[in-house]
Amino acid sequence: MTAGRTAAEGPARPPIPEAISGPGVIAIGRGLDPSGVVAIGEALLAGGVRAFEVTLNSPAALDALAALAARFPEGDLLVGAGTVLDVPGAEAAIAAGARFLVMPNTDLGLVAWAAAQSIPAFPGAMTPSEVLAAWRARAAAVKLFPASVVGPSFIREFRGPFRDIPLVPTAGVTADTAPSFIAAGALAVGLGGWLTASGDPDTVRRRAAEVVAAVAGARP
Repeated sequence: MTAGRTAAEGPARPPIPEAISGPGVIAIGRGLDPSGVVAIGEALLAGGVRAFEVTLNSPAALDALAALAARFPEGDLLVGAGTVLDVPGAEAAIAAGARFLVMPNTDLGLVAWAAAQSIPAFPGAMTPSEVLAAWRARAAAVKLFPASVVGPSFIREFRGPFRDIPLVPTAGVTADTAPSFIAAGALAVGLGGWLTASGDPDTVRRRAAEVVAAVAGARP
C-alpha cells in the first residue's frame, strides 16, 4: 500500500508496462496454431513489438501462454491474456505466465481484482461512462473497443474532459490507421488480424516493424 492510501481507497493502480507504452503496440493472437505461437512471438519482437496478448478463446491458449513465458523469461516480450471474462480465467492465465489482462467489456469487479493482484488490466469500453468507470476501478489503461466503430475522433473529443485516462484503441487497426489514433491522443494501439493472423513469421515481423514505425512517426 502506498503512503497516504487508506484501505478504503483500495489498492494502487498498476502501472502501464513500458513494453506497451514504449513501442505503443499490443499484438493480439487469436486462433493461432499453438505450435507456432513462439515463432510468432519471436517475429513480433524482431519487428519491435514487445507486448503479445493471447486470447483465452484460442485453442490451447494456456499452453501458448506458458510456452511464450518460458521462451521469454526475462520479459523481453511481455506476455498477456485477452478475452478474459472472469476471475477463474484470469487466475489460470496468470498461473500460465500472463503479465497483463485484457477484457472485451467493462467488468468492474474483475478490474478491481486485477488491481489487487498488481496485474495491469485493460478492460474494453465504448462510451465515456464505461471508460470512466473502468478507470475508477483502477484499470491501468482502457481498451477502446471496437476502435473501427468509434474512430480517432472519439479519442480527440474524449480527451477534452478526460485528458488523464489512457486509451488503447483495438479492433480493425492497421499500420495505415494506427497513426490517426495515436495523433488523436491514444497511448497505444492493439492489432490482431492484420498483424498476426497470417501465422507467417516473416509477414508478422515485417508488419510489426511497419506499425511500430507508424506509431513512432505519429507521436508529438
